[in-house]
Amino acid sequence: MRVPINTITPESTSADITGWAHEIRDLGGLAFLLLRDRTGIIQVTVPKKKATPQVVEALKDISRESVVRVTGTVKPEGKAPGGREVIPDAIEVVSKAATPLPLDVAEKVPAELDTRLDNRFLDARRPRVSAVFKIRSAVQHATRNFLFDNDFIEITTSKIVAAATEGGTELFPIAYFEKEAFLNQSPQLYKQMMMAAGFEKVYEIGPIFRAEEHNTTKHLNEATSIDVEVSFATHEDVMQVLEDLVRSVYSFVDKNCSTAIADLEIDSFAVPEKNFPRLSYTDAIEIASRGMNDPIKFGDDIGTAAEKVIGEEMGRHYFIVDWPSSIRPYYAMPYENEPEICKAFDMMHPRMELSSGAQRVHQHDLLVTQITKKGLNPDNFEFYLSPFKYGMPPHAGWGLGADRLVATMLGLQNVREAVLFPRDRHRVVP
Repeated sequence: MRVPINTITPESTSADITGWAHEIRDLGGLAFLLLRDRTGIIQVTVPKKKATPQVVEALKDISRESVVRVTGTVKPEGKAPGGREVIPDAIEVVSKAATPLPLDVAEKVPAELDTRLDNRFLDARRPRVSAVFKIRSAVQHATRNFLFDNDFIEITTSKIVAAATEGGTELFPIAYFEKEAFLNQSPQLYKQMMMAAGFEKVYEIGPIFRAEEHNTTKHLNEATSIDVEVSFATHEDVMQVLEDLVRSVYSFVDKNCSTAIADLEIDSFAVPEKNFPRLSYTDAIEIASRGMNDPIKFGDDIGTAAEKVIGEEMGRHYFIVDWPSSIRPYYAMPYENEPEICKAFDMMHPRMELSSGAQRVHQHDLLVTQITKKGLNPDNFEFYLSPFKYGMPPHAGWGLGADRLVATMLGLQNVREAVLFPRDRHRVVP
């Protein structure tokens, strides 16, 4: 097995390391090769008069981003990365990289986002970019830890479905033998069915697909969603689960990803404060209207401009609660004494919406009425409605955008930066 670079310390006596040629500097009688792997960078110092002919010749054949193996002696060197350097006995070019490179991995020359995404395999070698995905991995690990520790069962639902989750036309149709089928917008219907199965607490981390013609810094057509559903719970109960999860994930990253945070040059990584404020929809649109030229009317959705105004005033994670029933999905539970309002919520970061959820309708007849009110045909949802006839418990849940969670956590300007191979209305490769 190859020895990771970060295991080579100033106290090491010898090294046998393989990595990518991050940078090469030839100063005449002295040459420096910076060798990089996912754990860090090490300096290989070549005093040419003392080096073997093999080492000198091999050095001439190295192009940036070639895969190189170096064996040699380790010496302390305070000016070198990690406080040590390797004086090579042998250098081998394992895999030579073509020149010129499509982008500068050393990050001395900036590249446009499209260029980066076109060459994502190379872009991801950059320490700043690899740091994003190390943290993203930690976020998903911490999410699973939190939910497992809180007795949730992980499920995997189908991404090929026969009907839309919420109606509408934002669906990707697919050729599925002789049938009409679509890529799923959400695991919503299936995780509710698991409540009827008696699982009580379930979650899923997986892709969702929405054929919306957005071209913004926060929308994707394929996204990763963290979905939760809980039996015998209200919307308030699952809002608390969501807040606790977000704070737990931040805390895990803070404790375990210090090197990646440093690579991203984040000065102060802060875990969100407890008790995310609750802001009613009515109060939210009032705040937004004060800061916008066009007031928002009751029943209007809260768009990007309004989110920005509200976020600037709130200044932290918060919830918008008690939404108009008319603009929420049919499965959101209306208040009995005020059915035009439902028990729905969004969890917001000051920059954007991160999560949407609600207490669900669990009564079969009311659910049929709700579906009909939305202009949908209940017959198309028979597979979903059937479990509600046989003892569906009260339940609530939410979906949390993993991509947006990472992007806002790390201050990324575009959600595509938090996704290895993003899919939007223009990009389907690589």
